[in-house]
Amino acid sequence: MPTPLNRKATLAEIERRFDNDVERFSDLDTGQTATIDAPLAMELITEAALAVTPVIGKALDIGCGAGNNTIKLLRAHAGSFDCDLNDLSRPMLDRARQRVARETAGKITLIQGDFRTARLTPGSYDVILAAAVLHHLRDDRDWLDAFTRIFRLLKPGGSFWVTDLVNHENHRVHALMWRRYGGYLAASGGDSYKKKVFDYIDKEDSPRPVTFQLELMRKVGFESVDILHKNSCFSAFGGIKGQERKEGNDSGA
Repeated sequence: MPTPLNRKATLAEIERRFDNDVERFSDLDTGQTATIDAPLAMELITEAALAVTPVIGKALDIGCGAGNNTIKLLRAHAGSFDCDLNDLSRPMLDRARQRVARETAGKITLIQGDFRTARLTPGSYDVILAAAVLHHLRDDRDWLDAFTRIFRLLKPGGSFWVTDLVNHENHRVHALMWRRYGGYLAASGGDSYKKKVFDYIDKEDSPRPVTFQLELMRKVGFESVDILHKNSCFSAFGGIKGQERKEGNDSGA
């Protein structure tokens, strides 16, 4: 049986694992090797962000790891912008700053901790990226609050792009896709690698279907949403905030 939500890993436990896993997240060519189509997903969210938000003054990378997605965006943008890098892990942030600083003359701000409670200014980001991080959200309220906050952090016309592990609405489809993912892991690193990845997913992660997430994005106010790619248990998708939406006071952002 899967680990219930109330027994999943704490943020402190997740932080400790990532503190010791910096090198795995520092390869711009492969991205995260445990993720199917990671290089393609990075490329697609980069291209989509620039297609709909061509002028970028400031970006937020939630769960930035060693900075791969921000670096991809900076290189494709071919110009500097300010980068807010957020992660639980200080070693990840230090590596990300080192790498991102080579790509931009803009201001780099490191924000260690949970993005849901970090001091971030509403309406200040042209682009928000979230790669392999939202699957750590837990119950329905947690997901709603997180997506609401992301929406409020964007400037009008800004965009939000995700690559992540997802599950599926139908349990038979989910089982099929999980078998396919297991085959990918076994082919990549053998049965022991497959078991290692499946064990930490069960302990740490609580993904939701991409359909659930797109519906939630519309619910919190995104004007349009799109799926860029899906393969087995991984998807790349995003949403665009409308230009003219009126905002109320946001004391929680």
